[in-house]
Amino acid sequence: MTLVVVSVGFFAMMGCLVVQGALLMLATRHYYDHTSIIENSSRLRSMLLISQVMIMLVLGNLLQGALWALLFMGLGEFAQFREAFYHSLVNFATLGYGDIVMSERWRLLGPIQAINGVLMIGVSTAAITTVVQDALERRAHLRTGGKGEPMD
Repeated sequence: MTLVVVSVGFFAMMGCLVVQGALLMLATRHYYDHTSIIENSSRLRSMLLISQVMIMLVLGNLLQGALWALLFMGLGEFAQFREAFYHSLVNFATLGYGDIVMSERWRLLGPIQAINGVLMIGVSTAAITTVVQDALERRAHLRTGGKGEPMD
């Protein structure tokens, strides 16, 4: 039975990887399509662009939690989406409250989902860090006039 649970978890993780990859591509494309905002606008508008990227990636993580919730419902672990989604996000974010537990048969999916969440949230964090670093470098390049030293 453990092999079945691990296989189900693996396929769920692969689904999340597809979602994460798609949202990562959309978010980074959105950023790079709008880098003129970084180069020609205020810091506030630059931060709004970075915030848009962050929101896209967070929505992707929430969508992944919803996919796991639907899986849990499909396995008969939850009757209501709200409870399944809550449980899923607790796992995905590795909070581990333990106020809701799944049946012994499918309980191993919780830690598998937590591993998935650590990886996917880590990818989101890395992408946001890359965007922030790029924006800071672009703004610094503008301040220095492209010469590496601040303009007087």
